[in-house]
Amino acid sequence: MSSPATSTSPASPTSPPTADAPGASRGPVVERPGRLIALLVGAAFVVILNETIMGVALPQLMAEFGVTAATAQWLTTAFLLTMAVVIPISGFLLTRLPLRTVFVLAMSSFTLGTLTAATAPVFEVLVAGRVIQAVGTALMMPLLMTTILTIVPAERRGQMMGTISIVISVAPAVGPTISGIVLDQLSWRWIFWLVLPIAVLALALGATWVRNVTEPQRVPIDVPSVLLSAVAFSGLIYGLSSIGEAAAGETPVAPWVPVAVGAVALALFVRRQLRLRSAALLDLRAFGTPTFSVAVLLVAVSMMALFGTLILLPIYLQDVLGLSTLRTGLLLLPGGLTMGVLAPFVGRLFDRVGPRPLVAPGAALASVALWLMATNLDAQTTSGTVIAVHVLLSIGLAFMFTPLLTSALGSLPQHLYSHGSAIVGTVQQVAGAAGTALFVTVMTRQSTAAISSGTNPVQGLAEGVHAAFLWGGVISAAAVLVALMVRRPREVQVAG
Repeated sequence: MSSPATSTSPASPTSPPTADAPGASRGPVVERPGRLIALLVGAAFVVILNETIMGVALPQLMAEFGVTAATAQWLTTAFLLTMAVVIPISGFLLTRLPLRTVFVLAMSSFTLGTLTAATAPVFEVLVAGRVIQAVGTALMMPLLMTTILTIVPAERRGQMMGTISIVISVAPAVGPTISGIVLDQLSWRWIFWLVLPIAVLALALGATWVRNVTEPQRVPIDVPSVLLSAVAFSGLIYGLSSIGEAAAGETPVAPWVPVAVGAVALALFVRRQLRLRSAALLDLRAFGTPTFSVAVLLVAVSMMALFGTLILLPIYLQDVLGLSTLRTGLLLLPGGLTMGVLAPFVGRLFDRVGPRPLVAPGAALASVALWLMATNLDAQTTSGTVIAVHVLLSIGLAFMFTPLLTSALGSLPQHLYSHGSAIVGTVQQVAGAAGTALFVTVMTRQSTAAISSGTNPVQGLAEGVHAAFLWGGVISAAAVLVALMVRRPREVQVAG
């Protein structure tokens, strides 16, 4: 099979190539590509779902294993740290290894981790299972994006990226809902037992259906880059994740220490990647494409809003409005479903009108929703109001995710597809941690100050939620201006 970067196979007469994006040629011929994409999307949805599925289960786990809240939180923190270390390496793996090999590696790791977690006799084994799961999760999204960019014509990428947006936005959003429904009737172990057969089925089908649509290249791995990447991104994620705990006085480690170490390592990592150029672990020359840079910046802001809201709304619903875990999960479900329903529709619109007519209104809607949360969520707010503003935020984010992903990755030359996918995945993790840190820290500091001045705890927490969403509104307002700079992907050559 010829390399996708140099393929000369004729274009399909029913779908002529366009000049809007590089790689607009048909690429490798894949039998039943719909089946392959459906498998990859389904597998990615299942593995990404596990990123947020454990939060609601923490009280059960604390009681069963006799651990504190700070210790139990490592089930999420360890997952995020592992993803932060593995995602930057995924660009190298997708360049070096056949696609089927990477898929089998990803799903095998996720399946083993799921089994380990389901049968964990002690808390430490449960954390180990989550780490093994995270390795597979970190590989799946770059794998899915790279495959779609390789086999889907440019004029249909918006529709396909709409499908990917379901995975990126809806899976984390519905994780707490699914977890709440399961825990209402069953023990926490069923969170893993219900996922395990799906993972096994995906692994079996993938070993048969997945084809090597990319041509592996014998590129060396730069060990110093791997080490710098691990220190940089794990330091940033851990430090940002600890800021909220530090604000509440729940962690003995100053979060700015790992953040500072991570920032220094990141600077050294970036310097080394730019010097290595085509031999880089993560080829940062993708940022030489303005469309990619602007879109990635807005993806970061969108993920900050999404994950900040996902962490703050459950706290508000349970601790301020006094709702149960199950009802909290159900109230957040309409927003997640809204993003899922809109994503393919937005993808088709992108193919017709491009990104700016979608991203700019989407950013404006998201900003309006965050400002409404800042001004309307208090101790007397009704559940209907919460659902309405959350759905409004979800609509805004739905109009942003698909066009931004398509614009970012579609603007790159084909040899940077895998690296661009890895960059987007890494930015999502760091931005999600930053959004969580910002929202939780502002909420905690404001509520602590209010309670210290004599305000009752419930009203004090409501004031903290108000302040956090106020910051979110300010950041989102700036994003509206940046959204006007988004452009439709066009052919851009990055120097080799």
